[in-house]
Amino acid sequence: MDTSSIAITGTFVVYLVLMLAIGLYAYQRTKSSSDYFLGGRSLGPWPSALSAGASDMSGWLLLGLPGYAYASGFEATWLAGGLLFGSWLNWLIAAKRLRTYSITTDSLTLPQFFARRFNDNSSMLQSISAFFILLFFLFYTSAGLVAGGKLFETVFGLDYRYAVVIGTACVVSYTLFGGFLAVAWTDLVQGLLMSAALIAVPLVALDGEGGISTFQAQMTDINPELLTFWNSIDGKPLGAIAIISLVAWGLGYFGQPHILARFKATRSNKDIKTARRIALVWTALSMCGALLAGMVGLLYVQNNPGIALDDGEKVFMLLVNAMFHPVVAGILLAAILAAIMSTADSQLLVSSSAFSEDLYKQIINKDATSKQVVMMGRVGVIVISLIALSLAMNPDSSVLGLVSYAWAGFGAAFGPALLISLYWSKMTRYGALAGIIVGGATIVWWKQQTGGLFDVYELVPGFIFSTIAIIVVSKLGDGPEESVAQQHKTYLNQLETLD
Repeated sequence: MDTSSIAITGTFVVYLVLMLAIGLYAYQRTKSSSDYFLGGRSLGPWPSALSAGASDMSGWLLLGLPGYAYASGFEATWLAGGLLFGSWLNWLIAAKRLRTYSITTDSLTLPQFFARRFNDNSSMLQSISAFFILLFFLFYTSAGLVAGGKLFETVFGLDYRYAVVIGTACVVSYTLFGGFLAVAWTDLVQGLLMSAALIAVPLVALDGEGGISTFQAQMTDINPELLTFWNSIDGKPLGAIAIISLVAWGLGYFGQPHILARFKATRSNKDIKTARRIALVWTALSMCGALLAGMVGLLYVQNNPGIALDDGEKVFMLLVNAMFHPVVAGILLAAILAAIMSTADSQLLVSSSAFSEDLYKQIINKDATSKQVVMMGRVGVIVISLIALSLAMNPDSSVLGLVSYAWAGFGAAFGPALLISLYWSKMTRYGALAGIIVGGATIVWWKQQTGGLFDVYELVPGFIFSTIAIIVVSKLGDGPEESVAQQHKTYLNQLETLD
């Protein structure tokens, strides 16, 4: 092993030890299921904002999005813009209301929230919600493991399959013990590291390629369509379907359980406004850096004919290795690991909560103690990670492709149901059930179709059909039960008075 590899390996080891130390410290503070799944609702604005952002962006921010910009140029800004707007809107219209309502109903998980919001004693609403969470998180978590495999494969020259196994072990280790506090606190560190890397790498690389003054000219020489918003790289207009599909990614935010959990875990309603501002700035800077990294990476490859890049999603790693001293490169490459871990751990935790709180406690052992639920949650982390690992074993898997499917699934299944439940007092449990089933099923079916209107991103029809199902089914019934209506009034009162 040469000096460069030793330096990078040493940096990775130090980083992993630090994350494990945080996980062990959080383990000492995890006494109940509330601590394990929501950190005792104790997050301040900084950890709340950066944990939401870091768990949201994942490895696709440093692999998938730069890879997309590398391949398509300014077209990728439609996707980034839709996500930025969706993130801001989610904090603005959902965060405070969800936190307040989850306290009113004493809900730890999203399926539990739906069940208690509509007084569903049959467990059907909670169980079906948990089913869709487990289904789509298998794909989402596997996307993170694929990203980890590509990272360790590139940095250490490992076989892809061994690399995926090592990455999985890193994520599971501290999620297993520390629970939500470990995830949130490590996300704070990882979020700061990710943003620093995304700002530093493209700026240093851009300076090395002649600066901003020559960037436009050189990109135009490669392909002038790379610098246009309205055409694809082959010169054809993007069209309404393509633009809507890209911008519509923002709709997905309203149904992502791992992001919504941060709202519920925030310390107070007053902190949400500050957290929203922090999250918006962090997201904007990070996305701009990711887009610039992809395009500058393309410029670097074109200017250095001896370099071959077989996978555009590795362009950020290419720039890091080419532009920085091995010690600095190790720190910046650790940012990719941070991005992967910050999302995969959140996904595993939410999946395990669905497994333990929403299935085990509701169906298998209704008298389970808090200690038993936490133990089953940890068992769930292991089981789910093993299934996701099997899905991630294909070295040709695309990080962005896997994320796209899972993102749409959550956005359509839970987004309309959550938003409408927070604002519309006449929504019923059958309406919620119809919306979740129709939204999730639409994603699965639409994804299998091709051509014409079916080329639109499946989140769009899924979100629309789910919304229609909720409204129609709710109006066809006799309205919500009296206890549900009274609970909604209590929630509205707390919305005005609860800090």
